[in-house]
Amino acid sequence: MKIEHVAIWTTDLVTLRDFYVHYFDAVAGDRYVNPRTRFESYFLSFKEGARLELMTKPELTADTPNSIATGYAHIAISAGSKQRVNSLTEQLRSDGYVIVSEPRTTGDGYYESVVLDPGGNHVEITE
Repeated sequence: MKIEHVAIWTTDLVTLRDFYVHYFDAVAGDRYVNPRTRFESYFLSFKEGARLELMTKPELTADTPNSIATGYAHIAISAGSKQRVNSLTEQLRSDGYVIVSEPRTTGDGYYESVVLDPGGNHVEITE
């Protein structure tokens, strides 16, 4: 078995799509719109086969970024090398994104940094 995809609710579908396309080389499929339920989504595909679904409905409200609650904690995306983790972290910082955790080797052996995406979701950038 494999995880087919992970989904994220967002109040700004296009901004979140563009973030993952620009910084993580995702490829966006066509926008799906259900006019009856007012649900909209994009599936994003990554080179290694993972997929991310971004979803919205007009009645959604933004949660406070950086809040910790039960449920999913983060998405981890492998950049392929320590150098790429460092350079991508610096690019995101210079583009105004919040760096939650600087590049480092964690206690469980990952070399990673953590950034907030435009929706306030934690994204681990790993080696």
